Amino acid sequence: MNQAKHEQLFSNPVPDDMPKVVRHAVAEDVGGGDLTAGLVASDATAQATAIVREAAVICGRPWFDEVFRQLDPGINIEWLMTEGDTAEAQQTICRLAGPARSMLTGERTALNFLQTLSATATAARRYADAVRGTGCQILDTRKTIPGLRSAQKYAVACGGARNHRQGLYDAILIKENHIVAAGSVAAAIARARTIGDLPVQVEVENLDQLDQALAAGADSVLLDNFSNALLAEAVSKTRNSGCKATLEASGGYRLEQLQETAATGVNFISCGALTKNLRAIDFSMRFVLKEP
Repeated sequence: MNQAKHEQLFSNPVPDDMPKVVRHAVAEDVGGGDLTAGLVASDATAQATAIVREAAVICGRPWFDEVFRQLDPGINIEWLMTEGDTAEAQQTICRLAGPARSMLTGERTALNFLQTLSATATAARRYADAVRGTGCQILDTRKTIPGLRSAQKYAVACGGARNHRQGLYDAILIKENHIVAAGSVAAAIARARTIGDLPVQVEVENLDQLDQALAAGADSVLLDNFSNALLAEAVSKTRNSGCKATLEASGGYRLEQLQETAATGVNFISCGALTKNLRAIDFSMRFVLKEP
């Protein structure tokens, strides 16, 4: 399946760096060549099925396909599930057919992408479902696996949560140390306005800093480690001030806490757990060798 078709599966396009990420992963595993695959005749073909061993949101099809495309374009993949679908335990998600050596070589790397990105999407779906109907939205963070940021952020969106900034280059988030270096919240915001026409978000640790951020015209305020009572007060202050700043709660929230936190009226809750507290989804692949 080509990349253009993948981009139709849900609203976020496949990241531009996907082929490069896959190339690195294949090289990491294959090195100078797959020694064990040499046990199989060079002209042997095989059929295989990929199975998910537990309930999960399926994510990572473009990366899975790209692994085999780079190894051998002669491998055909038939998908039985759409990106973002929820699979039941023991469900077959795709079938493969083609040169046996290449299929064996790509098996682990392809499944590694599926298990990691499906884990991210599954967590995102659980967190998004926890606040459904509240008007609050779940955001990811920059706490991603090195080298897989764009892939994990794709998976977050696949699961139904939203992406925060991609990195340090596409949005301004003023944190505690930036405020110290600038001298004050107002000074930090003023300097940020000189950088470019970008929304400015400020992280605050108390209501006094919130007042300063609102007075200085912050577009968004990140409320760091506020209790739910303080979050509700921050929401009230912001609304009464007439400011249009959005409010984001942050502070290591667990799944069972989200509903109550969302009920305070904040616009967003950012959760690093979506991308860093992962337990890989269990997948396996079963081969049937066809001798020449």
